[in-house]
Amino acid sequence: MHNEKKCCEHYAKLIAKLETYEQYRKFAAYRDRILALSNDSLEKTIAIAVSLCLVCAVLVSMAAVALKPMQVDNKAFDMKKNILDVAGLLNADTDVPAAFAKQIEAKLVDMETGNYVDKLDVDTYDQRKAAKDPAQSIEIPKKKDIASIKRKAKIAKVYLVKEGDTIKSIILPVHGYGLWSTMYGFLALNADGQTVQSINFYDQAETPGLGGEVVNPHWRALWKDKKIYAESGDVALGLIKGNVDPTKADSAYKVDGLAGATLTSAGVTNLIRYWMSNEGFAPYLAKVRTGGKS
Repeated sequence: MHNEKKCCEHYAKLIAKLETYEQYRKFAAYRDRILALSNDSLEKTIAIAVSLCLVCAVLVSMAAVALKPMQVDNKAFDMKKNILDVAGLLNADTDVPAAFAKQIEAKLVDMETGNYVDKLDVDTYDQRKAAKDPAQSIEIPKKKDIASIKRKAKIAKVYLVKEGDTIKSIILPVHGYGLWSTMYGFLALNADGQTVQSINFYDQAETPGLGGEVVNPHWRALWKDKKIYAESGDVALGLIKGNVDPTKADSAYKVDGLAGATLTSAGVTNLIRYWMSNEGFAPYLAKVRTGGKS
């Protein structure tokens, strides 16, 4: 009873304060006039409908603002989960934040030089957002844009799985256009910068059962131990139509294509060949292999 009485007193004080403002008095007068109209009145119907829309809009906006921190946290959690997954460090009972903090180190890389960058905050840097900002990205010439991404960020965020000072895995962000969507994923490599550990696509909208099979664990397992660079230094890794013949000399550079998804398969090949080339992470991987990771 005490709380109810106190609430009523606060409400009365609020109304009294509002009534000192001319705009509120005009609103109150209009409200009273509308409420006095017949329920069959067109003006009353429109006024009530508009009022409900305004109230709903305010509530939705308030909910969006209130839930934004939770959405940001969930997005960060999901990203860490995907990185642990492609690194082979995710189990059903994995404590994702703890495992990520213990085993994964994020680094920023200058895409032109392959050097690490320390001038930006690695925790808050958003590569996808940077790629849309002309000040933080560059336009890719059409003849070089085989992955159809148009712009790339000048700085990329990579992830290292380390034991002490030793790099065990390198996890690279990759993306490119498939049939219906830009596919965003991670490619995990051994420390040699040549041998694939795993691949996953955490954001894609390809056709379920066809191009959408890029998330199928069975297909993803086909990538393990595949090689990226031929002896010439060119990127040789890619998908083929049908199944890989393990008896052929180039089988180490080939992955089974996605059945019935020719364009998605081509998109995966193109994004791999772009991001592993000199336009992508090749300068960085060369420095990792030689130990020149300045």
